[in-house]
Amino acid sequence: MEGKARNAPALLFFSFTCVFLSLSTTTLSTSPQFQTLTVNPLPNKPTLSWADTGPESEPETQTLTDSTSTEASTTTSLSVQLHHLDALSSDETPQDLFNSRLARDASRVKSLTSLAAAVGSTNRTRARGPGFSSSVTSGLAQGSGEYFTRLGVGTPARYVFMVLDTGSDVVWIQCAPCKKCYSQTDPVFNPTKSRSFANIPCGSPLCRRLDSPGCSTKKQICLYQVSYGDGSFTYGEFSTETLTFRGTRVGRVALGCGHDNEGLFIGAAGLLGLGRGRLSFPSQIGRRFSRKFSYCLVDRSASSKPSYMVFGDSAISRTARFTPLVSNPKLDTFYYVELLGVSVGGTRVPGITASLFKLDSTGNGGVIIDSGTSVTRLTRPAYVALRDAFRVGASNLKRAPEFSLFDTCFDLSGKTEVKVPTVVLHFRGADVSLPASNYLIPVDNSGSFCFAFAGTMSGLSIVGNIQQQGFRVVYDLAASRVGFAPRGCA
Repeated sequence: MEGKARNAPALLFFSFTCVFLSLSTTTLSTSPQFQTLTVNPLPNKPTLSWADTGPESEPETQTLTDSTSTEASTTTSLSVQLHHLDALSSDETPQDLFNSRLARDASRVKSLTSLAAAVGSTNRTRARGPGFSSSVTSGLAQGSGEYFTRLGVGTPARYVFMVLDTGSDVVWIQCAPCKKCYSQTDPVFNPTKSRSFANIPCGSPLCRRLDSPGCSTKKQICLYQVSYGDGSFTYGEFSTETLTFRGTRVGRVALGCGHDNEGLFIGAAGLLGLGRGRLSFPSQIGRRFSRKFSYCLVDRSASSKPSYMVFGDSAISRTARFTPLVSNPKLDTFYYVELLGVSVGGTRVPGITASLFKLDSTGNGGVIIDSGTSVTRLTRPAYVALRDAFRVGASNLKRAPEFSLFDTCFDLSGKTEVKVPTVVLHFRGADVSLPASNYLIPVDNSGSFCFAFAGTMSGLSIVGNIQQQGFRVVYDLAASRVGFAPRGCA
């Protein structure tokens, strides 16, 4: 997500949290009242492996020389693996991993809501085709992302971990020499050792795409700064460079080469912004990948398979149900959708109406789909109505004490499965029926499970990645729509 701070041209965050939403698109008339929840413990720390990325000497299968080209060309498809940030975390126990995830989530939501709340400010920094696929790994930095992928930067390609974030636009990477760099897993990228690295002149159109571009008067090169709501930031030269995805090279990607980077970006070398703004990676690659991408976040408690992301026409799923994207003229980074209501146990919750989620003319309110937020946040009146309806439907389950941000928890110790009321999100044109594991989740290893929604006093509601797990979430920017395909991770 693009944020602001001193002259910040854009605010970047990437968070693909490790929870995936198993959405099934059904009509209310066919939605059952109850479904079965398999009682699984908190997942262990995942093992990091990269079956889809080769060494720096891997053969190049295709070269796309200019990511900014607008001329028609044969579109391609790219695929990458995604891994949750837990794989890089210093935490070892399932409980510590879960607690850290909730702490990051709180920071992420604070950053997103702060940015949305500032849309009316004149000092606000605006957040700015067909495909490829890659595995995603969760990010470690608070507020900056939950999933990582591994890709090559420069020529020859140097492989690094990059956070992926649908709530951010600007692509950036730590660069040597460092005025100040945080600790990362791989060596810091040295642009002087890349044949394809190029600075962007101050007056160029690419530089002017930044909301608040800077200029080095000595070198006459464009400067960028991205600031995050948690106080983290990155600052340096705005440049172009080649990125390599499983042998496919994408040339002249505009990115920040950060020499002063501070914050909690532990592990990853930088961030790949996937927002709707003009400087995001999907916007830059444009027609070459048909302005389409999708990801599927695997439920780690039920599968050891990696998550993945696909760019290009192959990102579209035939089983997806689509809802139109809504534009916020005050903030172009986020993916806004219309949420019309929610059903629990086959019955529409009376207290939840579309008016609670309305995006007004000043840019406040609305609902966004975000890969970096874990727990879905709803405006407080909507959440209270949903929570109360779920409590009534789950009255047969033994209650447990509140846990962290969760105020509706149950003691399922000694059980292997239970019946729980169904939950369906009603978007315009798409009813998304959530798997039970997408809204009743383990919070400890003692059998405590909590209802994985929360209220917010902010006007902005956020559909998080726990609710998205198991679905292939399709971003079809060419048609201005977002789709959900149930059981899309197979």
